[in-house]
Amino acid sequence: MTTAEPLNGLRHRNIKAHQSDELSSHAESHNNVQEDTLRQWQKHAQKVKVKVLEQVQDQLSDILDKALTESVQAFTHIQPTTNGKTTKNSLSRSQKMCDGKVFMGRVSLLDELFEISHIRTIYHMFIAVLLIFCLSTLAVDYIDQGRLVLEFDLLFFAFGKLGTVTWAWVVMFVYTLLVPYYTLVFWGSLYHSFSSKLGLSLGTGLILSAVQTCVLGLFPIYVVVDNQLPPASRFIVILEQIRFLMKSYSFIRETVPVIMKDTPKEGESPRFPSFSSYLYFLFCPTLIYRESYPRNTHIRWKYVGVTLGMILGCLFYGYFILVRLCVPVFRPETNQPFSKRTMVLAVFHSILPGIMLLLLCFFAFLHCWLNLFGELLRFADRMFYKDWWNSTSFANYYRTWNVVVHDWLYYYGYRDFLWLSKGKFRAAAMLSVFIVSAVVHEYALAMGFGFFYPVMFCLFAVFGVVFNFTMNDKRQSPVFNIIMWACLFLGQGVQVCLYCQEWYAQIHCPRRENSFWELVTPRSWSCSYQR
Repeated sequence: MTTAEPLNGLRHRNIKAHQSDELSSHAESHNNVQEDTLRQWQKHAQKVKVKVLEQVQDQLSDILDKALTESVQAFTHIQPTTNGKTTKNSLSRSQKMCDGKVFMGRVSLLDELFEISHIRTIYHMFIAVLLIFCLSTLAVDYIDQGRLVLEFDLLFFAFGKLGTVTWAWVVMFVYTLLVPYYTLVFWGSLYHSFSSKLGLSLGTGLILSAVQTCVLGLFPIYVVVDNQLPPASRFIVILEQIRFLMKSYSFIRETVPVIMKDTPKEGESPRFPSFSSYLYFLFCPTLIYRESYPRNTHIRWKYVGVTLGMILGCLFYGYFILVRLCVPVFRPETNQPFSKRTMVLAVFHSILPGIMLLLLCFFAFLHCWLNLFGELLRFADRMFYKDWWNSTSFANYYRTWNVVVHDWLYYYGYRDFLWLSKGKFRAAAMLSVFIVSAVVHEYALAMGFGFFYPVMFCLFAVFGVVFNFTMNDKRQSPVFNIIMWACLFLGQGVQVCLYCQEWYAQIHCPRRENSFWELVTPRSWSCSYQR
């Protein structure tokens, strides 16, 4: 009896322990299932949360933009300001201009996005690529020459003859500052008392147009061609020529209707825009004239220094892209006989440097350069571009890529065309804006490179128009964003490839005569050179 009792107790304990192990394992497996189910629900809830937040953010952004625009328009009717000070004389002018573009204090989109660590990491990745370019150049120079050296001979060549560029810019600036303004004052002081208002307006307009054609039209071309300026210096002169023309036109276009409608009382002289407001307009980063703009309270000098550093970084970035990715492929020493295969390979090889140059131009000019002047002048409206990279249609891409130029084309091209046609021919108005933009782009590239090769014009005026009408705002699927980027990649590859080939063809096979067909026929079509 005494021996059996312990054995039974031991067997009973073993059974209980086995049952408890089974219960604990069952409970553990049940807990694991619950945890898996909970994780799946958390993931599903997170996806739903992201979708809901995106929809709410889009709708809320549209509502806030509309509310801000309406509030600013209402405010400009009540209390216009100049640099934070109320000006009674500008009340009527602001009221008449408020139907155009409304300026408000806004920061650039990239400045907002750089506050997010994930987006800032992408920016850091581009800096790392720049460092890799520097290291690769140093390594190649050390292998080839046995020493570490960074030579920027191409950069110095591109920006040569800066003295000529400076005095040409001074001439254009002084003319744009004085002639349009005092011509407006002269015309406005006589308009309401002159018997033939139409004759006065036509005569003054024709004389001003003739002078504009000579000084801002022919003079920059003469400077570029006669002095044989290098490419970057050419672009500085030509782009400043276009900027001064657009600024002076906006000033005349915005002020003339106001002066015509504001008949001064007897014994009073007409009111004109202040000279200081026009001078400020010539430097501030917008092409739409207003007598007052929203202004910041102070200048952030640290922001100015960082932005200057980014502009210099973009300059060297572009240099390394050309030296490491373009020159070794297209220079005459590495030229191969022309064939369809070599052309296709050259185009696809040019896609990477092409898209990198596109992003650099966007970041350096539309973000850094315009924000630099905006900060120095305390210009508060920094919406120089929108989220063009999210576009699912080329129509939206053209509107958001360069808001500064788009506003000028919209208000003075598209909208004025509709006003003249009494709201008809919207397609013709859009097409005319495309043609004007394509011609100006092609003119800038032809004068900058020193040869005529209408690659940009064909891509812009032909394919751009087709894509604008076919890939319109109704296309909202992410697939169309992929298509847009694929078209940008391919277009940039074609431009870089053809322009680089033509550049070296112009050097190796110079023109033998200055006939019209020699000037407009690309040399790369007939030039063949071997090593």
